[in-house]
Amino acid sequence: MGKTGIRTANKVSFDKPASEQPGLHNRWHPDIPFSGTIKDGETVKIECVDWTGGQIGNNDSADDMLNVDLTKIHYLSGPFEVEGAQPGDLLLVEIMDVQPFEDQPWGFTGVFDKNNGGGFLDEIYPTAAKAIWDFEGIYCTSRHIPGVKFAGLIHPGILGCAPSAEVLDTWNTREGELISANKLERDVAKPPEPINVHAGAADAALKEKVGKEGARTIPGRPEHGGNCDIKNLSRGSKVYLPVHVPGAKFSVGDLHFSQGDGEISFCGAIEMAGVITINFKVIKNGVADLGLKSPIYIPGPVEPQFGPGRQIYFEGFSVDEHGKQHYMDVTVAYRQTCLRVIEYLRRFGYSDYQAYLLMSCAPIQGHVAGIVDIPNACTTIGLPMDIFDFDISPAAGKVEKRALGSCAFATGVTEGKITKGGENSEHSYGGGLTYKKSVVEDVKDKVMGGV
Repeated sequence: MGKTGIRTANKVSFDKPASEQPGLHNRWHPDIPFSGTIKDGETVKIECVDWTGGQIGNNDSADDMLNVDLTKIHYLSGPFEVEGAQPGDLLLVEIMDVQPFEDQPWGFTGVFDKNNGGGFLDEIYPTAAKAIWDFEGIYCTSRHIPGVKFAGLIHPGILGCAPSAEVLDTWNTREGELISANKLERDVAKPPEPINVHAGAADAALKEKVGKEGARTIPGRPEHGGNCDIKNLSRGSKVYLPVHVPGAKFSVGDLHFSQGDGEISFCGAIEMAGVITINFKVIKNGVADLGLKSPIYIPGPVEPQFGPGRQIYFEGFSVDEHGKQHYMDVTVAYRQTCLRVIEYLRRFGYSDYQAYLLMSCAPIQGHVAGIVDIPNACTTIGLPMDIFDFDISPAAGKVEKRALGSCAFATGVTEGKITKGGENSEHSYGGGLTYKKSVVEDVKDKVMGGV
């Protein structure tokens, strides 16, 4: 039995903008000042704002989703000094608990407008949309997606230690080269962005430096983890994070009540503000001793109880929505798997946008089934049948569409736009290979019996 209470290492305020709170930051940089100190072996509570810093409201309009300012995200709590941590060590982070604030028992799932953030399926679903979820103990329901109720696998989307100056330079160089080589009609990475940078308690000069050099928090990265959005990092999970700077400079945020594998709508978990309880331990020389190049984790024993016999699995392959063949493209395959789920749920009365939002935040199971059988990768999604209050199994046969309401759209929008996807799949999410015309003609000749 614990002899002392668990202290709160970081408190947040909902009466003050996130950008004015010294215990928060929204860039990765080694020089952002410590927001507090945690002892090796100590368990602490850390309060977190939602990832947008409070830009999304509990209402029935997606105006906030349409106009969200993505230069501000993610707001993370930290960075914390963990006593004794040095470069080359591992920081063992054990997630003891995650909870929403008692006076904010709700969260949101969103689809960003294609021209302001977009999402995995934005070539087909480009309209901003939103669903609000109400928390009832371990369960959640939504007035915008009726007919479903499920237990949340609550977790943080972001855990990581600050990069060293050398690691930060590697990130900026690596991602800068990708941006320079980009020929797609979409962003492929985000460079440092001085606008709306928040560097905790940094003075003006340091804040300017962080704005010029600091890495965006959007992607996870191999050297430190970061925004990996792993839904199984719930209570009881242990994460082993490489340390790159003295004191580790650990940060956490982007709390999720629930999420599906892939978080496909981008703002796709049930995003929330809340409190995470973590135990910290320093493993000296752990990076070399364990031979790690990236974080590893052991999931906890907490998981929704949907057996394999209570899920419908959908398959997708490396053939895009235009019928074009791609070579072993897992992204194209998973995109197609997602579309198969949406098409299936449409039969019951859900709009495509409701299904898109639901699949992004409900505890679906995404898997890579095959990745060796050229030319197609195969991915699957398991959709739990028991989250619905009506029968969605294939045994239900032909069904009558139900009146299942609508998700929230922006002012003046009554339904989300549905397009045919990118006319050129090289410019769509997932990319693919452009085959030389001579190769295509050669294949056609062989198929048609030519020489």
